[in-house]
Amino acid sequence: GRLSSQTMDMAVEGFRTFRQKIDELGIHRWRACATSAVREASNSQEFKDRVLGASGIEIQIIDGAEEAWLVHLAVSNKIDLGEKPWLMVDLGGGSVEISLSDAKGIHWFESYTIGSVRLLEQLTQSGESPEQFLSLLEEYVSTIRVPLSSADKLAGYIATGGNIEELVRLSPAGSSLPADGVARLAMSDLQGIIRRLAVTTYKQRVEQFGLRPDRADVILPAAMVYERLGKLAGVSEITVPRVGVRDGILLDIVAEACYHGDDRRLDSQIEDAALTLGRKYRFDESHASHVAKMALAIFDQMQDVHGLGRAERRILHAAALLHEIGMFVSRASHHKHSLYLIENSSLVGFLPNEVRMVANVARYHRKSPPKPSHLSFQSLAKNERGIVTALSAIMRVADALDHGHKQLVRKVSVIVERARARLVVEAAGNVTCWTWSLGKK
Repeated sequence: GRLSSQTMDMAVEGFRTFRQKIDELGIHRWRACATSAVREASNSQEFKDRVLGASGIEIQIIDGAEEAWLVHLAVSNKIDLGEKPWLMVDLGGGSVEISLSDAKGIHWFESYTIGSVRLLEQLTQSGESPEQFLSLLEEYVSTIRVPLSSADKLAGYIATGGNIEELVRLSPAGSSLPADGVARLAMSDLQGIIRRLAVTTYKQRVEQFGLRPDRADVILPAAMVYERLGKLAGVSEITVPRVGVRDGILLDIVAEACYHGDDRRLDSQIEDAALTLGRKYRFDESHASHVAKMALAIFDQMQDVHGLGRAERRILHAAALLHEIGMFVSRASHHKHSLYLIENSSLVGFLPNEVRMVANVARYHRKSPPKPSHLSFQSLAKNERGIVTALSAIMRVADALDHGHKQLVRKVSVIVERARARLVVEAAGNVTCWTWSLGKK
């Protein structure tokens, strides 16, 4: 639960070296990211402060959702994912990020605190024999679940991380890699490697298998996680593209440079994150996207009235896409379910306070408008409550314009006349339903 002083000393020294090299090479763009270990350490802020003071480099702590997004970015740059979903697994030392993804993006995602180092530490502390260790490891790994039914047709199973690349090297396929660098590890070969690793000592793994000392102890837990997920997916082989979070970060830096500060990159990133969360809760994507289109059109045309900026526009965009995910729990009071689902989720591109604002705007798309007596609304800062009140007003109107979930409204124009705003709507078909809803809201 804490980073030791010795570990922090070594890391700070490493960052001094990084800074020296950055200056020597004249590098203008870089990013320093920390994942599970720093994310969960009680003294992570102390570590970040020390690194910043010693090197001038600010560490960005990224969550599991962003890790999954970065891996998808890297993999989709290497492999044509197509239209069928892939099971995508990235295993690190402290967590495993699992997603169902295709070329369009991530459709379902979950982060488990089951990393190779974490598993090894938790299980070896129990002092069990090798046989009992393997039995305990099986129990830990069996808790992993993926929402796949017998009818689901996967395109395949993609695994990333240093451990899977080492497992490929230990397999018959490791002697020769294809020209594109994408390896394939048969499940039968993986199971054979697990049997070999299970009967060897740490020293034997280093000497016989040529494993690095910091890999030899964690590779067995990692292999069993990969095998468990392969069984769940019902596949005969694992595709190993030999890319990971690091490659995703590099590609994101390149994209940022290409946009030259253009907000469209962040807008796109946030839209992808919201769609990923919405798909996890099986939302009506056509309705959500249409409401978002209506909401943003109203927001843009009323710029002189509300005076809000790009950051607030992104909050409205995400809230509009996610306003009905509470339907996953229950239709009754689904606006309240949307609130807590969003509040307790990760949204790439948003700070924690911004996620709470997204949740509140989504919550007020129906029923009561914001009230001081509502605890979630009251927990916001005063200026944030003002923003939520304005955005939720737009949200309510936009949702009413697609009350029947049929996307009949083609275009909405806003004409501001003194203290009134007049909506001019172009629609196709019978619009009685949404005109009634609009009047009600």
